[in-house]
Amino acid sequence: MDLPVWQALYEELGPRGFVPLAVAFDSGGNAAAEPWITAANPTYPCVIDRKHIVAELYDMVNVPSAVWIDEQGMIVRPSEPAGVTDAFRKMDRTNFSIPPEALADLQRKRRAYQDALRDWVDKGSASRFAPKRDDLLRRMHTPSDAHVRAAANFRLGEYLVEHGHRDAAKPFFEEAKRLRPESWNYKRQAWALEDPMKAGGPEFWAAVDALGAGKYYPGPDDI
Repeated sequence: MDLPVWQALYEELGPRGFVPLAVAFDSGGNAAAEPWITAANPTYPCVIDRKHIVAELYDMVNVPSAVWIDEQGMIVRPSEPAGVTDAFRKMDRTNFSIPPEALADLQRKRRAYQDALRDWVDKGSASRFAPKRDDLLRRMHTPSDAHVRAAANFRLGEYLVEHGHRDAAKPFFEEAKRLRPESWNYKRQAWALEDPMKAGGPEFWAAVDALGAGKYYPGPDDI
């Protein structure tokens, strides 16, 4: 969901203690992300995570993703797609239109996600959308050795780009993507750092098409 959607939820649910915290994962830092935040003019906290630290800590591999955290700082729902679908994959790439049925499915998913949030804000741990301990632990993932090495390679690539060594950075980005192929964050940021035109260009669409019947947004089965 985009910033205006979260703004509307904050205005509705904020008086009951709900506060969204938006995190922009962008290796371009303030120059790349701040104009979008400024244009939306949100009244809830927004931060820019240039190093993707939040993504690493909460196991986020795509955007938009969300984690529900209660007043005690405990995770209620781990990282998951936040009210989105694969509707964009049905887009006409010549005029960027999306079929009405795909848009309708996206809108249904968005409403369902917002209603789940409302239920949690209203009922807390008694909400049916607040998984019990065993289910919560099942949904969470301990970082594997491959994931840790992927993060290290990605950071090395970022460092080299930041210091003017784009060509030297490419092998590290490729290794990060190889070690964690499910991370679209790594793919998009690597493309953007290598060449900004790649981030939404043919490389992106080729990678999406390569999913075949697989999901770009493997959503939760209980919302």
